[in-house]
Amino acid sequence: MSFTVYLSGEIHTDWREEIQRGARDAGLDIAFTAPVTDHDASDAAGDHLGPQSEGYWRDHKSSKVNAIRTKTLIEQSDLVVVRFGDKYKQWNAAFDAGYCAALGKPYVTLHSEEIVHPLKEVDAAAMAWATSPAQVVEILRYVLRA
Repeated sequence: MSFTVYLSGEIHTDWREEIQRGARDAGLDIAFTAPVTDHDASDAAGDHLGPQSEGYWRDHKSSKVNAIRTKTLIEQSDLVVVRFGDKYKQWNAAFDAGYCAALGKPYVTLHSEEIVHPLKEVDAAAMAWATSPAQVVEILRYVLRA
């Protein structure tokens, strides 16, 4: 069996690379996709559509351009991993999880125990909650090889 896995969420650590490396080392047939993880490039995604005098409109245009990629890749995936880091509030990751829930798309959350309470509704709709990239790899191994 092969899978496409979309890796959503936090962009400040190497969790994506850890999961990809673990899946590769386990010999799993997985194609990984992700949002644009270059923060400046993501913020500027709509800049070519013309200048705006207010930050809201710059963010609005860029979020819509970024959503083309995000929606398409989530819809094409077999599974989504949604990572919530401890340092920043990832509202976009919560939105991606909600989008998955609305689509009936299976997703796994990845975060520490310290933020279980604020993510209780997000976790309630998830198929699993992991605290490490290694646990995500084990979920993938089971799903693809069981």
